[in-house]
Amino acid sequence: MATERLILRRFRASDAPALAEYRSDPDVARYQSWDAPFALQKAEIAVRNFAASSPDAPGWFQYAIEHSTERRLIGDVGVRLHDNLKQAEIGFTLATAYQGKGLATEAVSAVLDRLFRLQGLHRVMGECDARNTRSAALMERLGFTREGLLRQQTFIKGEWTDDLLFGLLAPEWPARETP
Repeated sequence: MATERLILRRFRASDAPALAEYRSDPDVARYQSWDAPFALQKAEIAVRNFAASSPDAPGWFQYAIEHSTERRLIGDVGVRLHDNLKQAEIGFTLATAYQGKGLATEAVSAVLDRLFRLQGLHRVMGECDARNTRSAALMERLGFTREGLLRQQTFIKGEWTDDLLFGLLAPEWPARETP
């Protein structure tokens, strides 16, 4: 799947060093489930697992975000497709150097377009640490509705965190071309 500046594709073995690099950035890992540094060996295993999954089967699928001009892996979009194939959860990660340029919005928008238009999903939800204002703002820009706050929901990295819940229904997805 391609956008103006990105290629969203299946992960390849050659992506492991770049995955380890951006996931090792403490600013990238701050609100994520993994710890920095993210070892190359761990990235190699992750990439193998990502490549073996299917975007059309229940469970997690990670789209690699490749910058089309630089031909470089710069992030990923994860989708957990529900067993009923009508709902999903979405998450996203972008290397620090590529943040603030609209690239995450472009990537997530393309994935949402696929989920709603091609796969016929009814609902996509997102969840983020309440302190992660940039992720929350991205979801709101894409039309997600903030549906709730789960107080001290997650114990991660030695602390209890509040989580924000967002939802987007198929009829709310804009009828527009992917950016």
